[in-house]
Formats: sequence, C-alpha cells, structure tokens
Amino acid sequence: MLDMQDLSGRTVYLIGIKGTGMTALLEILLFYGAHVLGSDVSETFYTDAILQKHHIDVRTPFSVKNIEQVNPDLVIYSSAYTASNNEEYAFCKEHNFTMISYTEALGEISRNRFSCGVAGVHGKTTTTAMIGTILQELNLPATVLTGSAVANFSGSCTMIKGKQYFVAETCEYKRNFLHFFPNKIILTSVESDHEDYYPTYEDILSAFMQYVERLPAFGELIYCADDPGAKEVAQYVFSNRPDLVFTPYGETASGEFCVTYKGVKDGRQIFSLQGFAGEFSLNIPGKHNVLNATAAIALAVQLIRTEKQKGSSISKGKDSEQGLSIEDVGAIRKGIAHYAGMKRRGEIVGEAGGILIMDDYAHHPTAIRTTLHGLKEYYAGRRIIVDFMSHTYSRTKALLDEFSRAFNDADIVILNKIYASARENNDNDVTGETLFEKTKKHHKKVFYYAEPSDACSFVLSLLKPGDIFITMGAGDNWKLGIMVLENLGLV
Repeated sequence: MLDMQDLSGRTVYLIGIKGTGMTALLEILLFYGAHVLGSDVSETFYTDAILQKHHIDVRTPFSVKNIEQVNPDLVIYSSAYTASNNEEYAFCKEHNFTMISYTEALGEISRNRFSCGVAGVHGKTTTTAMIGTILQELNLPATVLTGSAVANFSGSCTMIKGKQYFVAETCEYKRNFLHFFPNKIILTSVESDHEDYYPTYEDILSAFMQYVERLPAFGELIYCADDPGAKEVAQYVFSNRPDLVFTPYGETASGEFCVTYKGVKDGRQIFSLQGFAGEFSLNIPGKHNVLNATAAIALAVQLIRTEKQKGSSISKGKDSEQGLSIEDVGAIRKGIAHYAGMKRRGEIVGEAGGILIMDDYAHHPTAIRTTLHGLKEYYAGRRIIVDFMSHTYSRTKALLDEFSRAFNDADIVILNKIYASARENNDNDVTGETLFEKTKKHHKKVFYYAEPSDACSFVLSLLKPGDIFITMGAGDNWKLGIMVLENLGLV
C-alpha cells in the first residue's frame, strides 16, 4: 500500500471521479503531491467545475483503454462501482492493480494524524462545512473534507490549511465509517435510515456504537443531547468505555455547550452558549442548523485546547480559564456568522420577480420537517411551495407514514416519482403515487407529477411575488428549480 501522506510523483486514478466525495478526495491527493486523473460518465455535474479548476483529465466513458494508457500506481474507486458494473474496476482487479475504495482511502489518510469524524443520519455535511469555516478563521493546520461544494471554501469540497488535523464527514451506510480512525467524533443524530442495509433501528444503532468504540483511550464523543438516538449511543458506549470523554451539546445539554435559542432577528438566527459570554449569529435558516453550529463550535474549541496543551499558540492574547483567548472566541464567532452555506443544503438557486428559488438535499422525513419548519420561521409570512422526490423504494416504504406527515409547514406540496437507487430493486409495493395518496390524508394541497419537468408549467401558474419554491430530495428534481428560475427570468 502506498503512503497516503506522501504521494509525490505517484499517479492516482479515480473511478467515478465526479462524485462529490471523490472530488473532495482528489483535492487532498493533489495537496499530497499526486498526479490525479480519472473517469466517469459524460453527464455534467456541479463537480465538473471543480475538476476543470484543477485541470484534471476526466476520461469518458469508462473503458479498459483508460487504465492501459495510464498504468496508475493506485486506483481509488467509488462505492457505486464493482466488477459486475464497471469494466475498469474489473480490469484492475483482474490485473492486480493496487485498489482501495473511497472510504478506505479516507481511512488511510486518517490513520496517522489527529482525525475527527463527523457522523449522523442528519446534519453531518453542514456541520463539517461549518467546522472548516471556523478553522479557516483560526488558521489551524487542518484539512477538512465535506460531501458538498461549500461557499466558504471557494466552491470546493475541501478546506486545506495543513496536515496536522483531519476533519471529515463520515458515512454510516454499509458501516463505511468503520474504515476511519477517529480521535474525536461528532454525533449529530441517529434514527432509522438506509433500510436496505439496516432493516431495523437496532441495526443502525449498533453501527454507530461500533464507530464510537473505535475511539482511542481518552478520545472524545461530542454528541447532540437533544437527539434521542445520539443520546442513546452515548449512554450505551459509556457503560463499556468510561475512558472516553463525553461532551453533550444542545438545549437539553449540561455544560458549556448548552444552547439558548433566541429566535430570528434582522434575518439572522441568534443563540448563546452557557460557557461563553455574548451571542452567536447564523445566516441560514433552521433551528437544526443552530445545533449543527454548536457541534462545530464544540469541536473547534476542543482542537484549540489540544493545540495549546501541546504548547502551540494559534492566537495572541491571554487565555481565560476555559483555555481560550478573546481572539479565539472572536474567530469562532466570526466563522459561524460568515458561514454562507453549500450546494444542495438550503441553497438559494436564485430569485426573480420577488420569488425565491431554493434547493435542499433533505430526503428523510425528519430532515424535511426540520428544514420546512426552519424556512417558515426564518421567512415568516412567505408562502412555501415544495417539490419533493423521494429517494429509494426501501426508505419510502419503511417510512411512508412519516413522509406523509412531514410537509405540515409547506403551503403547497408537489410529489414526484421515486428516484431509484442502483443498490436496490423495486418490488412494486410502493410508488410515488402511493406516497401521494397517503400524503393527501394529512395535507390539503398536494399534487402529483411523476416527472419533475412536467410540473414546471403548474409551478409557474402558482407562483407569485413573496413565494418560496424549494425542491427537496436526493434525486434529480433540483433541475425543476433551474427550469422555473429560467422561465421566471423570461417573464
């Protein structure tokens, strides 16, 4: 296996290079001195702009000839591909190329440094992006990897200021996060999800417990005390691992990261933390994002303390009893206040004729509910029209009732067909129409268009100045928002 800390002069080939995680990994590999190239489908994704910025050779379509021409030192593949569905993967496997998966590559990067994993069914991408934004202000020697393009990272998926600390979003699906070597873990939330792999809540709960137990002696779990699942993980693990540090955050938490939420003032969410004087402000909607911000603050604080315990000084000024200077707290406060969001997470696509077009990745009932509630509070008095495309048959079937009740804060709901996943087959037990019929029992204004594009004329007929139109889900209905915006611009 190559040394992932020094890839100078080595050629690394990425199968599925356009994936968000793969593109983020690519930026780290470049920082480590590797020559990087790869392959993918010809379809355009937002990551194409990042790849073009780095002058990356992207080869389309997938072909054995790509590998033969390059003869790479290391092949990293997206988890979407196997020998049965990708000829490049099959060729590399047959000819004994050095191959690792994306998650294994993250694990190798994390192995020999101070690493922090951000985990949870909801909020991990946003929390990781917020951490990176704070660490930029603190000028900490860190690399941060997220699962989306972040405005504060100049549209990249990574923030790279050094190798000493590694902070990464870590995924629970198929227990992928068990490849990671964490010194600290943030746990935002635990509940039933990925039902194709975790049929019961107990299954996914056990996976998160396994992950937390990977922490070394005196490692730290920063967990959301307001989330029943995260709290349950902490309680279970504590009985086996009293050597760990358990740091709660949230409105019900004890200690310095207890949150007092003060509502929306002048277009900003305001909150305070028990251990810190003054208030913090956040420029994006949703009380759930206040919790994400608090988790990010908690990790940043602990990294500052870790630095200072080693004798490093990352800021000027006299430290308080908490081990932080006024400058430290000021940098944290500035990082959170300046956080500007990311692709597909409450993203403002554009505005025309007084109508705000947004897009969000929410694809779980809890995420839908909290996102819509946050919009209703943040944009008080504005009408909310949502187009939702459910993702995977297994999730839709398992959480059908929860999905049908998740849209209470929307004024009008438009539903689409289910966006299929290559990892499962449809048993025809549930369809987009099934969710539509169920949702009608709980909401007065629900409409169904199987194809998102077919809903464009209907949406345009509904919209009026002051409205918010938001596409939601992990499918491709985000394209509808672009269509609507383009049509509004012509009116």
